Amino acid sequence: MKKTGVQIYLLSLCLASSPMAVHAEWQAVERVQTYSITGTSGAELYASIGERGPEAGGEVRAIAHTNFKLTWTRKYEPQGGACTLVSARPKLTITYTLPKPARHLPAAIRRHWETFIAGVRIHERVHGDFIKDMVKEIEAMSVGLSAPDDPSCRKIRVELTKRLSAISLAQRQRSRDFDRAELSEGGNIHQLILNLVNGQ
Repeated sequence: MKKTGVQIYLLSLCLASSPMAVHAEWQAVERVQTYSITGTSGAELYASIGERGPEAGGEVRAIAHTNFKLTWTRKYEPQGGACTLVSARPKLTITYTLPKPARHLPAAIRRHWETFIAGVRIHERVHGDFIKDMVKEIEAMSVGLSAPDDPSCRKIRVELTKRLSAISLAQRQRSRDFDRAELSEGGNIHQLILNLVNGQ
């Protein structure tokens, strides 16, 4: 496959986790934003992605990007000298950034593009699901967490931070592994790129 001069790959800052059963009633807000690309052939569109895609560090550009903003409303209660986290409600916004042709495409190319972007969208939605699962895991782990001899509810915050860090590191690795598999030779995204560039 002809290189565009910039290595292209999907980047996701998302975290992944094993699904866990929780009784929260929150819902993530999911948004899609696009960046404009040009070209009337698959090769030109892909080259434009290499020039305009989301930055992924250095001169590397991503095809698409999934990011999120997560904040928590937590309630701590001192209980007999200990401190317990009695509730933790997340506010999660997931943003998918995808390429979009600036102009109407010829019919034959449009079919190839629609197949390509549909596959990219599915890939990024998987990352979105990973994020939601991560939040559920954090929620399940944190609600009911208690620290003894902590009437000021300071020790529990330190312990919570340690646990969140461990979850974050483990799940980032899973996310990287997912992208690596999808982009490896013969992987789903790799095949989508080849089909787009070669007009298949």
